[in-house]
Amino acid sequence: MGEPVVKDEVPNLKDYDRRLADEASEPTLEVPQGEPTKKTQIIAIYGKGGIGKSFTLANLSHMMAEQGKRVLLIGCDPKSDTTSLLFGGKACPTIIETSTRKKLAGEEVKIGDVCFKRGGVFAMELGGPEVGRGCGGRGIIHGFELLEKLGFHDWDFDYVLLDFLGDVVCGGFGLPIARDMAQKVILVASNDLQSLYVANNVCSAVEYFRKLGGNVGVAGLVINKDDGTGEAAAFAKAVDIPILASIPQNDDLRKKSANYQIVGTSQSEWGALFAELGDNVASAPPMRPAALDQDGLLALFDSKDTGGDYVLEPASDADMRGKNAKPKVSLEVVYDDA
Repeated sequence: MGEPVVKDEVPNLKDYDRRLADEASEPTLEVPQGEPTKKTQIIAIYGKGGIGKSFTLANLSHMMAEQGKRVLLIGCDPKSDTTSLLFGGKACPTIIETSTRKKLAGEEVKIGDVCFKRGGVFAMELGGPEVGRGCGGRGIIHGFELLEKLGFHDWDFDYVLLDFLGDVVCGGFGLPIARDMAQKVILVASNDLQSLYVANNVCSAVEYFRKLGGNVGVAGLVINKDDGTGEAAAFAKAVDIPILASIPQNDDLRKKSANYQIVGTSQSEWGALFAELGDNVASAPPMRPAALDQDGLLALFDSKDTGGDYVLEPASDADMRGKNAKPKVSLEVVYDDA
């Protein structure tokens, strides 16, 4: 793959809360116009909930560290499950909860309170608000503001991997794309309609902000739980992005993931797969995808499975009134023939 085009500096994260509020009422976005150059690669990974982003990222980051790269893994999903797999099931304190607790105690948050390491990977979780008590996207913004205070600009990493929920309809989760916080996006999906629907939505978001002058592109697709039916590969071809890896649907992988075991290591039989994924992630350039419409997405699947050949039948006024349906008295004036 070609040499990636990436940014030289970590972008300024100040005032994103205010700016996001402005975006909610005004669609015009002031996206940075500068051409990125090579240094730290900030990569946002998107996918449907439960599709295996955390499994993919925990093992990918571990393998990249084994390959000699300095990697920071940041979990940006309110479920906070990214680092749990990396840390053997242990939940590390999230940035948001730690910030709240320290503030109440009149103390400052230190990097050792929220960032932990294993196998050369540095990792932390942004976290999110309590259920029903806040917007997850706002939590993302608050978390990044705190990262800036902790010195995010000055950290020296080859790669910063961000694990994001695939629902980019929310401005907070779409922030890396909207504000050029990342140089490229990686999609995780499987051979099912719902995960590809989410992946297609992310492609649409990337294209939308590219039209506004943004630089973020899609580096490729990771097919997880690949059962060989081919829909995800067909999707990648249709939107014109490469497949970075196909992780098979395998009972050994499922059990190891469920038991929080790392397989992204040279000591594992799956090490070669993740080593290749690490190389592809590092070198894949950010591309401009061609998102599909709903019919195009459904066409990737057999119509017997999706109902894609169904023809819409319009409802009538009589249908809507049901048992109350009575002929309407006509107001038309009818004249007798002269």
